[in-house]
Amino acid sequence: MNLTNAQEGKEYIVKNLATDDEEMDAFLFSLGCYAGEPITVVSHLLGGCIVSIKDGRYTIDKQLASAIEI
Repeated sequence: MNLTNAQEGKEYIVKNLATDDEEMDAFLFSLGCYAGEPITVVSHLLGGCIVSIKDGRYTIDKQLASAIEI
């Protein structure tokens, strides 16, 4: 399952980042999004979703949300 299918307000654990782009992996790591880290979908938007990682909230697009497996 990935973030596009996640329930709003429920905390999940990141299992894998399904990206082939090292730059994208580095970006997600800088946000604190990596395997074993808790993540919460605050709300779903038309073009993606708002997620809470550690103490920050970030807006990510659908392509990125679908690459984060929970």
